[in-house]
Amino acid sequence: MSTSAWLTSGFAAVFLGLALATAVVLGALAERRQVSRSLTAIGHSGTAPTALPFKQRILLPALDQCTNLGRALSPGETARKLVRRLDLAGNPAPWDVDRLLAVKAVGLVLTLALGFLVFADKGLVRALLLTVPAGAFVFWLPDILLYNTGQKRQVEIQRTLPDALDLLTISVEAGMGFDAALNQVARNTDGPLAGEFYRVLQEMQMQSRSDALRALGDRTTVVDLRSFVSSLVQADKLGVPVGRVLREQSKEMRLKRRQRAEEQAMKVPVKILFPMVVCILPVLFVVVLGPAFMEFQKTLQGGL
Repeated sequence: MSTSAWLTSGFAAVFLGLALATAVVLGALAERRQVSRSLTAIGHSGTAPTALPFKQRILLPALDQCTNLGRALSPGETARKLVRRLDLAGNPAPWDVDRLLAVKAVGLVLTLALGFLVFADKGLVRALLLTVPAGAFVFWLPDILLYNTGQKRQVEIQRTLPDALDLLTISVEAGMGFDAALNQVARNTDGPLAGEFYRVLQEMQMQSRSDALRALGDRTTVVDLRSFVSSLVQADKLGVPVGRVLREQSKEMRLKRRQRAEEQAMKVPVKILFPMVVCILPVLFVVVLGPAFMEFQKTLQGGL
């Protein structure tokens, strides 16, 4: 085994030892704080405290440390951007900003440790060149996945918005109030837009309709939905009948959907040009010109 490999192995061992020592120290500090709190509780209540479960003694403090590490390794505006991306992605139930930061930190540390162990025999410089990019990719992978999820959700909202507005318009013109019509649309449609309408209904119970609608516009990047929200807020402020606004917005949404479909249809010839030139035309040339080339080659050989 070469000297560089021994140095790399020693460096990895020291790194793992420091990580293990840090975990032990943090666990000891957490346990000491818990003992202090327990003694304080005994002094105040006079009763013996019950033992905390493993999750509260070990897992939650470790999660807090990973979250702090993720915040330290991230730029200053990362937390705010993650909140925005979580809103665009619909705030998936098990995820929040702290958990995402913890996952990023754990993925980075594990990738670096595993990379140094795997590439220890290739030298320190080569191990760094192979491990650091992999660690950076794993660190930013949750952001990429969250951004992709948010984009897909916004596309789904834009696709289902015209039909939802048609149903909302019909319900209001049939004599239902706006809140009841919105509830009717949310119950009879599926997808992320129905979830957003449910959230608007819940927020309208705690604040005004205009504020709830503005919050809906802030949680999306769909231009049509933001325009619809602005029209409703303006109509509510000026006292314009909601049914008239919904009818105009429904017509506009159907027109924009038809225009988007026509735009996508016009892009098809341009998109199909590359696979046709690369994949179809060479095969066509082989099939058409191949026999003629073989006959021409035979003719030349016969003449010679």
